Amino acid sequence: MAKAGVAVLCAITILFSCFMLSLATDYTVGDTAGWASGVNYDTWLTGKTFAVGDTLVFNYGSGAHSVAEVSKSDYEGCSSANALASESDGATTISLNKAGTRYFICGIPGHCSNGMKLAVTVGAAGGTGTGGSTTTPTTTTPTTTTPTSTTPSSSFVVVPSVTVLLFTLMSFLML
Repeated sequence: MAKAGVAVLCAITILFSCFMLSLATDYTVGDTAGWASGVNYDTWLTGKTFAVGDTLVFNYGSGAHSVAEVSKSDYEGCSSANALASESDGATTISLNKAGTRYFICGIPGHCSNGMKLAVTVGAAGGTGTGGSTTTPTTTTPTTTTPTSTTPSSSFVVVPSVTVLLFTLMSFLML
């Protein structure tokens, strides 16, 4: 009887860990327009919520643009001089691995001041975050979103699930 209870508990644990993996979302910044001049990122952010474990995928022409993660003050001043990280390879993926607001700009002179900037508020895993404004970061009421995909995208989500799976395996071995 005890073995049956352990087996049921293990099955529930496995199902729960698979469900947690499916919660992470990849967001393609700007959707089909990508990371480019002339895209209204305020409109793109509308209705989207971001959580720990999600990713931002920036698609752009290599050398034509860049993605620089910057501080709030550098975001507001469109300066990439003190960038926390910067990429210009044409396809940049950013893991949203902690809650809080993250700031991104294009480091090519003039591009940020012409709208190539994005502030994303990330909520805790399983919680809600919101898109910020490309002019002044704000918090909006979270709404439902249609993600571009539901691919697991962060080791933050995978590591706890691996731990659960190892626990489950050990439980079976004890039977």
